[in-house]
Amino acid sequence: MTEETQSVRVLRVGERVRHVLSEILSRGDVHDDVLASHMTSVTEVRMTPDLRHATVYVKPLLGGDEQEVLKALKRNGRYLRGEVAKRVNTKYAADLRFVLDESFDEGGKIDQLLRSPEIARDLDEEE
Repeated sequence: MTEETQSVRVLRVGERVRHVLSEILSRGDVHDDVLASHMTSVTEVRMTPDLRHATVYVKPLLGGDEQEVLKALKRNGRYLRGEVAKRVNTKYAADLRFVLDESFDEGGKIDQLLRSPEIARDLDEEE
């Protein structure tokens, strides 16, 4: 197996894990009050090359109670790992590590910065 083939496989498995977790969370398969009351988006899953560990980037929709949702996901990590193992055909069940996806916040900051009067003035001068 070449390095390129292996990296494509890692990306493909990560995307499959993302779809499975999104489906589990959207259908409400996890019996947790916090997760039931918050819609949570799984924005990305990054797998290690050996497919034993997955970093799952999540973002509660409407941005509310992020830390609460993160704690609930960690609390139910064992169940989620088992469900992912059943639905994704890999040799090992990947350990899931949940982290908040900050990319939306960063994008908002950049957008706000670009709209500031000082930056807009400089951009107008270039045209």
